[in-house]
Amino acid sequence: MNPRELLRDIKLQQDESEVERLSPWACPSRDAVRRKSEESVAGGHRQNFSLDADRILHSLAYTRYIDKTQVFYLIKNDHITHRVLHVQLVSKIARTIGRLLRLNEDLIEAIALGHDIGHTPFGHDGEFFLSELTSQHGLGPFLHNIQGVRFLEKIERKGKGWNLSLQVLDGILCHDGEVHTQELTPKNDKSFEVFDSEIRQKERDPSLELTPMTVEGCVVRMADTISYVGRDIEDAIRLGLINRRDIPDLCRQVLGDTNGTIVYSLVEDLVSNSLDRPYVSFSPRVGEALKSLKEFNKERIYMSDKVKRQTHKIRLMFRLLFDQYLSDMENQNRKSDIYKEYLDGMSPDYSTNTSPAGIVRDFIAGMTDKYFLDQCHKHIVPDARSIPL
Repeated sequence: MNPRELLRDIKLQQDESEVERLSPWACPSRDAVRRKSEESVAGGHRQNFSLDADRILHSLAYTRYIDKTQVFYLIKNDHITHRVLHVQLVSKIARTIGRLLRLNEDLIEAIALGHDIGHTPFGHDGEFFLSELTSQHGLGPFLHNIQGVRFLEKIERKGKGWNLSLQVLDGILCHDGEVHTQELTPKNDKSFEVFDSEIRQKERDPSLELTPMTVEGCVVRMADTISYVGRDIEDAIRLGLINRRDIPDLCRQVLGDTNGTIVYSLVEDLVSNSLDRPYVSFSPRVGEALKSLKEFNKERIYMSDKVKRQTHKIRLMFRLLFDQYLSDMENQNRKSDIYKEYLDGMSPDYSTNTSPAGIVRDFIAGMTDKYFLDQCHKHIVPDARSIPL
C-alpha cells in the first residue's frame, strides 16, 4: 500500500470512530456538504472539517486579523485585545466545551477561526459606518457575518473562494454573539438553498436572529460571548474606564469579578446544563447574570464617551475613503490602489457580478486598522511637498 492510500485509510478509520466516540447530537465529518465536489478532498488524508479549518487558517482574510480592532481602537497599549486574540480565545473555549460534550472539535475550530473574518477595521463602529455608506449606495446594510461568508466563498483566492462546507459557513453566518441567548437548539434541516435564503432574509432584516444548523455552531456562538464579556472588562479596567468594584453585585456573586472566574463559571454551567442534550443552555440563574453583565459592558464600556470620542473622525474617514475609491472605479483610474492592490488578478466573475460600490465595500471591509489609516493619509491628508511654490 502506498503512503497516500495508507493515509486515506487512516482518515476513513477516523470517520468510522466518530460514530462511537462522538455524541449522537454531534455532526460527523462525513456529513460535510460542499457546493462543489472535490476529488482531492474525498481522496485526501484530512477529515472534512479539519480541511476547512486549514483553509481558513491559510486565507488572506485570516492573516489580516492581526491588526483588526476588537473594541478599543487608536489606543497604544500592547496588552489590549485585538481581533486575532479574540478568535483564538473563542476557538480554545469552544473546543474545551466541545470536548466535554463529545462534539466535533474540528468543526468547532473551523467555525471559530472564521467567525469574525468579515469584520471591518475599527470593530463594530467601523461596521456601523460602512453600513451607513452601503445603505446609501443601494447595497443594503453591511453585516460582518454575511461579509465573512462573502470573503470565504466569493473573494478569497482571487474570487475562486475556498469551497467550505455548509456546516462551517452556516456557523459563521449564525454566530451573533452580541445577541443574548440562554438556550440554543440547532436548526438541523438546512441545505445550501436554505442557507442562501437566510442570507437574503438577513440582508432585508438585520434584526432577524438566525440559528446554527449544528450543536457545534451553537457552542461557538456561546463561546463568542464567553470569550469577550470578561476580557473586555479586564481591558476596560486596564485603561481606567471602570473599576472592578463597578461590576454589578449579581454578576460578581454568580460569575465572579475576573475574566478567569467569569470564563470558568460560564463554561462549567454551560457544559453541566447541555451534557447529553440536543441543545446548549445556561442555567436560568447564570443566564440572567450573563445578561446583566452584557448590559453593564454595553453601558459602561462600549458606549463610554471615552471610547466614542474619536468616532466622528473615523466616520468621516470612512466616507471620504469610500467616495475616493468609488470615484476611482467610475473613472477607471487604474493607478488607484483599489485596482493595483485588490482587483489585480481577480476573477472576471467577481468584477462582472459585483457593482463598483460593492467592490469598494469589499476592499474597505478587508482592511486592517493600519492599512485603513495609511490609505486615509495617502488620499485625504494634504501632502505639503506636492504643493507647487
